[in-house]
Amino acid sequence: MKKRLLIISQYFYPEQFRINDLCKEWVKRGYDVTVVTGIPNYPAGKFFKGYSWVKRRKEEYEGIHIVRLPLIPRGNSSLMLALNYISFVISGWFWSRFTKIEADKIFIFEVSPMTQALLGVWYKKRKKIPCYIYVQDLWPENVEIVTGIHNRKIIRAIDKMVDYIYKNCNLIFATSPSFVKRIEERESAWKNKKSKVRYWPQYAEEFYKPVPRKKLPDMPEDDSFKIVFTGNIGYAQGLDILPKAAAILKEKAVNCSFIIIGDGRYRETLEKEICSAGVQNMFHMLGRKKPEEIPAYLAWCDVAFISFADNPLFEMTIPAKLQSYMACGMPILAAASGETERIIREADCGMVCELGNAKALAESIYSMAKTGTEILEEMSKGARRYYCREFNRANLLDKIGKYLDK
Repeated sequence: MKKRLLIISQYFYPEQFRINDLCKEWVKRGYDVTVVTGIPNYPAGKFFKGYSWVKRRKEEYEGIHIVRLPLIPRGNSSLMLALNYISFVISGWFWSRFTKIEADKIFIFEVSPMTQALLGVWYKKRKKIPCYIYVQDLWPENVEIVTGIHNRKIIRAIDKMVDYIYKNCNLIFATSPSFVKRIEERESAWKNKKSKVRYWPQYAEEFYKPVPRKKLPDMPEDDSFKIVFTGNIGYAQGLDILPKAAAILKEKAVNCSFIIIGDGRYRETLEKEICSAGVQNMFHMLGRKKPEEIPAYLAWCDVAFISFADNPLFEMTIPAKLQSYMACGMPILAAASGETERIIREADCGMVCELGNAKALAESIYSMAKTGTEILEEMSKGARRYYCREFNRANLLDKIGKYLDK
C-alpha cells in the first residue's frame, strides 16, 4: 500500500515554489501525495486566471491531489497581506476539523507565513500521526521585516505560536546551519534533551544546469557586461542598491547592463528609483518568466546577482536563487553577508561586497567586467562544483526519503 503524504503549503502550482518539484518527485517515488494549499495569487496579489473562491477548488497535477482552501488575495499592502495570512488559517481550522482526508505523515513546507503550519499541527493532533516542518523563513523575525510590525505584544504572541508549532512537530528541517542553531536555541529553553532539528538545504530543479546560448527576443544583443537578477522583487531583496551603483558606473563610462527577471511588490518603486537615477538605458525589466526558461537567460549573462536588505536575519539565510545560480554554473556577485558570503567564498565562485554599499558594488562590477574570461570561467566551474557536492538534488531527496520511509 502506498504511503500517504499530506503536504501543507499555502503556495503551490501554478505558483512557482520548490514544493512543486518535491511533490512530483515523491509521486515518482511511490507516495500518494495530497497538497492542501490556497487559491493561487503569489506574487501579483490577485487570483490567477481561471481561479476564484469557487472555481478549481480541487485539482490533479502530475499525479498530485490538490485541495485549495479559500483565502483573501495578498494584494499590495501590509493590511491585505495580513488578511491573506489570517484567512488561510481560518479556512484551515475548519478544514482540519472536518476533512475526511487520511494520511500517514504530514510535511509542512514553511515559507512565510509560519501561520500556515497550524493546519498541519491541528491535523496531527486530531489524527495522531508524525508531522515534519521544513523551515525556510524564521518567525517572528521575518514578520518584523516584511510587515514592519514591532509591537512587543504582537511579537510575543507570534513567538508563542512558533514554540507551539515547533513543539508539536516530530522533526524540524532547516535550510541553513544558522537556522538550525537559532531553532536549537529555542529548544534549549524547552529543556529538550535531544535536538529534533536537522540541516536540509534547498536544491535546484533538474532543469537548472548550464545550457548553450540561444537567441532570445527580449535580451539585449550588445557587448555590455550583463548582470542578471532573477526572482521576487520585494523589499527584503535590497535592490535599491542597483540604481545607485548603476549611476556610479555610468559616471565611469562602464559598459554594463542590468537584467531584472521577476516581479513583486517593490518593482514599481524600483522602476521609479531607476528613473530618478537617470539610468533607464542600463536596465532591462523583463518581468516574470517560467522557471524552466531561466537557465537560457542566465546563459546570456556574465554574472548573477544576489542582495538583501540590511538585517541580521538575512545573514542566516541561504536564498533559493543561490542554488539555482550555482547549478547553472554562474559566477556570482553578491551584496550580502553571513551564510551567502560563506558559500560564495568557500566555492570561490564570485565576489561579495558589503550590504547596501553602492560604491563597493560598483567597484566589484567594474572589477569583474575588466577581469579576463578565464577567471570568470574558473568562478563558473567553482559554482557548479560546489553545487554538485553540497546541494545535489538526488542526494538531498534520498536524505529526506529516509525520514519519510520510517
